[in-house]
Amino acid sequence: MKKSNHIDNNGNIRMVDIGAKPSSGRMAVASGYIKLNNDALESILQNKNKKGDVLTVAQIAGIQAAKKTSSLIPLAHPLNIVSATIDFNIKKDRVECTCEINCEGKTGVEIEALCSTQIALLTIYDMCKYIDKSMIISDVKLLFKEGGKSGIYQLK
Repeated sequence: MKKSNHIDNNGNIRMVDIGAKPSSGRMAVASGYIKLNNDALESILQNKNKKGDVLTVAQIAGIQAAKKTSSLIPLAHPLNIVSATIDFNIKKDRVECTCEINCEGKTGVEIEALCSTQIALLTIYDMCKYIDKSMIISDVKLLFKEGGKSGIYQLK
């Protein structure tokens, strides 16, 4: 059985050593959506949600999540995020979220993009749960990533 690179010779869990890796530009894009009822969607569209401007708060939460990913995912490295863009596309029964995260670093930003997407959508849930408790967050996925040794990945 192959030993995990997260376990040292003494059986201790450790972060992967990225010290010798060159720093380079890295970018990742993730997306997902939250399905919600018409009343919750209207509260967002008309900016009449009693908790405030849902999409602005969700954008801020998503950006914060990207910056704090290493505090949430135990073996993720802290990264120097240089930009985070969170866009929403409103459909008749859902809000779609796309997050692009960029950094200059020694490891990729895929987890940061996925975390950002999840937290932005979870924030929408939190702000609309008084209207619709049956909302569903779904289809969160990595769409694209570039940079580093593995190069470009694009979801087909």
